[in-house]
Amino acid sequence: MFKLFRYILSALLFTTILIACKDDLEDGSNNNNPDEAQFSVDIGDSEIPYITVDTRGVSIENEPKIIADMTIYEKKVATNVSTIGIEYRGSTSFRLSDKKSFGVESWDAEGNDIKASYFGLPEEEDWILMGHVVNETEGYMFDQTLMYHYLGYEISRNIGKYASRTKFVELELNGEYQGVYIFMEKLKRDDNRIDLSKLEPSEIDEENITGGYILKIDKTSGGDLNLNQPLEYYYTNWDDDARYSESLSFRSRYDIYGNIIGFPAFGAPYHENQYLETYFLYEYPAADEIADEQKAYIQNYIDEFETALLTDNFAADERSYAEYIDIGSFVDYFIINELCRNVDAFRLSTYLTKNKGEKLNMGPVWDMNIGFDNGDRVPIDNWVINYNQYVDKDAWMMPFWWPRLLEDAQFRAAIKSRWNSLRTNELSTAKLHLMVNEISSYLIKHGAIERNYNRWTIGVPVDYLASIESLKDFLQTRAEWMDSEISNF
Repeated sequence: MFKLFRYILSALLFTTILIACKDDLEDGSNNNNPDEAQFSVDIGDSEIPYITVDTRGVSIENEPKIIADMTIYEKKVATNVSTIGIEYRGSTSFRLSDKKSFGVESWDAEGNDIKASYFGLPEEEDWILMGHVVNETEGYMFDQTLMYHYLGYEISRNIGKYASRTKFVELELNGEYQGVYIFMEKLKRDDNRIDLSKLEPSEIDEENITGGYILKIDKTSGGDLNLNQPLEYYYTNWDDDARYSESLSFRSRYDIYGNIIGFPAFGAPYHENQYLETYFLYEYPAADEIADEQKAYIQNYIDEFETALLTDNFAADERSYAEYIDIGSFVDYFIINELCRNVDAFRLSTYLTKNKGEKLNMGPVWDMNIGFDNGDRVPIDNWVINYNQYVDKDAWMMPFWWPRLLEDAQFRAAIKSRWNSLRTNELSTAKLHLMVNEISSYLIKHGAIERNYNRWTIGVPVDYLASIESLKDFLQTRAEWMDSEISNF
């Protein structure tokens, strides 16, 4: 009886939100233009931007991008007509999902990259149309709320850390409706994205060689490997996720337990000891541009940090590892990904940056689609950084950094101070719930949820209201568990 009452109360609350909630995600006024565009679905008076992409009869490839025409409609009025390059994106998600994601570049008529602004976002040429993972054959979805990426990045920005700027859109590709997508910035070095000093290959003197760098702890991909294969290849190219080489990456000298590795780097994909390794991919400067001297510098910097972290005496007052890393950025990265129970964080989809003359920073956060109430590879009442306790010999395990950092009372104290401050405001349960309510209300009010799930099915109806309540319950339970744990730090 209590569960029934709670469900009825939740439904009444949601109805109230839909009617009364100030729609902070919207802008602009109504439009009654008689020449409104016609789409493959009826969007009514929706104010969610609608994007059409026409590939001129050419099939999209995994690589390279093909030329296409993109039109952005707001309230059925075309507000931006662009030439773009488009390709599929993702490795695991590409293979698993029927609803594909796309990499987009703004092009001129001749196919050259040009900077462009969409939805008022800072000008750039690289963008992403991110779909959520849906496998209709096997009947599963990663994120029924459609908001994990959006919410995680919003949380990051709310606590003062850059994350990819995002906009909900609906996508129509070659006349076929594709559902709700998130139009977002691709992470890259840029004054308005990852704001780092430019590093030219010639800058190898003592001062300039110190930055800026972007590294990734991640799988390798077709883009890293410069593959040029037919589309069919990418559906089964699992080995290419783990095809590390000296040209595009370097390996930590230490294994996931902090021991010196005694076997050679760059073994065959999924060799029996791969789970012990942590690789760092050159993201900026790119692998085909970074100078050998720069590779040596950043490799040595990471190695010195790791050695300091392992050898520091945490009973003493001084921390030599703190000379290498920005503690605040590590604390914030920990808090965001732990709150969101992002089980891919720390060991995959992990960005690290180092600016000229500065320390190593963690972030920005990235890739939230396996997390929150669906991140159950790690229990709701344990840390994501304890991933290795729950998963045996995954090809990508948790590096030793994080368990080791949590052994340090000074690092724990920094987490405690920051967490307690954020919980009084930006990360209060009330504000987290308000964010979820506002985002979901926006999508429901404008009919996008109904249209998306008319397009994408997994054999059983999606109970969207239940998925929203599940997400809110998770955030409250997770945050309260973190309160309890961190209070003892």
